[in-house]
Amino acid sequence: MTQAQSLESIARKRMHNLYLSRPCRDLETLSHELMGLHSWFYRNVAFSALIRGADITAWKTKLTKTWLYRGTLHGVVYEDLPRLLALHPGESYLNRLFDTQLIETIADEVVRYMEDGVTSRAEFRKIFSAQYGPEMIESLFSPWGGIFVYLARQGRVAFRDMASRDFDLISAEPTESLEDVLPELVRQYFAVYGPATLSDAAWFFGFWKEEVNILRKLPLDDIASFDLDGVRYYDASNEETEEIPPLALLSGFDPIVVSYTDRRAVLPVEYKSRVILKSGICNPSIAIDGRIAGIWNITKNEPVVEFFEKQPKRVVSEALARVDDIRWRMR
Repeated sequence: MTQAQSLESIARKRMHNLYLSRPCRDLETLSHELMGLHSWFYRNVAFSALIRGADITAWKTKLTKTWLYRGTLHGVVYEDLPRLLALHPGESYLNRLFDTQLIETIADEVVRYMEDGVTSRAEFRKIFSAQYGPEMIESLFSPWGGIFVYLARQGRVAFRDMASRDFDLISAEPTESLEDVLPELVRQYFAVYGPATLSDAAWFFGFWKEEVNILRKLPLDDIASFDLDGVRYYDASNEETEEIPPLALLSGFDPIVVSYTDRRAVLPVEYKSRVILKSGICNPSIAIDGRIAGIWNITKNEPVVEFFEKQPKRVVSEALARVDDIRWRMR
């Protein structure tokens, strides 16, 4: 099998496993199987669900929006949170900036205020500005999360809903250790995101490069594997796959793009800068025969598509029609 054929086979399997060549009708099932839906922009969850055929009725409250692996925001099934949060319990960049005891004291104080009804970052800034200087306030209540990331990673706080910037108290603290949950989650990763490498799995779960050894120690001999370019790929799914669809929309930060260290199977190198911007933003994109060939969005309530190279009119029309259908369904 040539390298091109191997990459096509990988893309076909991933598109099947990630529900890009078959439908998943239920939003919560989709989020559960994919271990969360990326929601850096809250519309990404709805985009990701709609292109996979899921019903998004009441989608803003069906999932819990919080920080997971790699420090990114996801929409997650609430009952899955304790298991997923066990991967990095309580980790936060604040621990590298301030004394751990101080951060824990502030976190407990934030929780007490939340119990009294304070829910917004702006309110907390005003309250704590009487105790701490501007730099400390900026770190604690940063738009990037601050103390709320710290509390979210403990399972104590989450966003009020998918679209809100305010927070609610939750009770989703991890009840198991990393060692307890890791084997099952890694197998789920290779069943849904496979074929993939150990480096891919480490990236997905937010482990540092030197932590890949944690995965190498797991018993994986019973999982199907093959080598490509000297790298071992694992695939824990035994299902038959559909053909790669001629045209597929991908959400911003779509799992098939952001969940792997090597994206050659779906993202041509020459288009990477058009899809993944220097800021880290990953645009909604359009795949032709499994390879990204353009980007799309809904701008000022109008469907917009942009192909990187000239496409037949029927392809452009089909892409516009699908984006317009998403626009209509999100009303």
